[in-house]
Amino acid sequence: MKPRFRRPVRAHRAHRASVAVLAAALLAMAAPASALGGDASGAGAPAVPLRVATYNIHAGAGADQVFDLDRTAEAVRALRADVIGLQEVDVHWGARSDFVDEARALAEKLDMRVYFAPIYDLDPAGEGGERRQYGVAVLSRHPVVAAENHEITRLSTQTSDPAPAPAPGFAEVTVNVRGAHAHVYVTHLDYRADPSIRAAQVADMLAVLAADRGPKILVGDFNAEPTAPELAPLWRHLRDAAPDGGRTYPATAPVKRIDLVTVSPDITVTGAGTVATEASDHRPVVTDLELHRRGR
Repeated sequence: MKPRFRRPVRAHRAHRASVAVLAAALLAMAAPASALGGDASGAGAPAVPLRVATYNIHAGAGADQVFDLDRTAEAVRALRADVIGLQEVDVHWGARSDFVDEARALAEKLDMRVYFAPIYDLDPAGEGGERRQYGVAVLSRHPVVAAENHEITRLSTQTSDPAPAPAPGFAEVTVNVRGAHAHVYVTHLDYRADPSIRAAQVADMLAVLAADRGPKILVGDFNAEPTAPELAPLWRHLRDAAPDGGRTYPATAPVKRIDLVTVSPDITVTGAGTVATEASDHRPVVTDLELHRRGR
């Protein structure tokens, strides 16, 4: 998407109301694992709680197309998540986001660690400027002990006649959660109607996951609903952590559930939900998980 963003408008009454709705939704979110498809894998092992969210931040613009990174940060803070996967993150990308390094700025506003994985890394807009980057990011309250930007098949949006080719922007971090290590992956799959690129991306992601041991959490904007045929291979290895969590796009009146948190079978889901907010054109998804200290 290439939206035209208007200039920031400071917080007003409607925005404060939306934050109140967001907080209320989070308080009501928790649900028993049995109602969410959770299982008892790892029963008997010491459980470590971890709240994980995914959020396409629309480069800092709300559903009203106004760029306001403070509003974005407030929406992310209200999720009270330990680890958040972000999509559509600008780093010195352009005028639409004031050439801000959004990954670093959000990390500073929220006092969290950050890893940014660019999909695009372009020359500066002008002499002496910063490189223009766009991609995904991970915010974490827990130590990040390893990070990598993997390549998956992509169809570039920066050329007039793109061909499928490997390109970066599939982020992986390993977080240390009170002694339990978990792999967290953040993705943003192709948006086009043709599912073939997403099918290739799913295969590429699963190959990356297969090389890692231990608990795995894959989050992102999949640009397809869980029942889409191209996502079917995922469900042989992972499970949808919020099958009843609600639709996520567009934020104002969502008709699709395309923003997902998925987990490996050794992770227990204790709660999940989609949060109503218009700080982006997507709604975030928040999940409460339990890790069971099962290696790395």
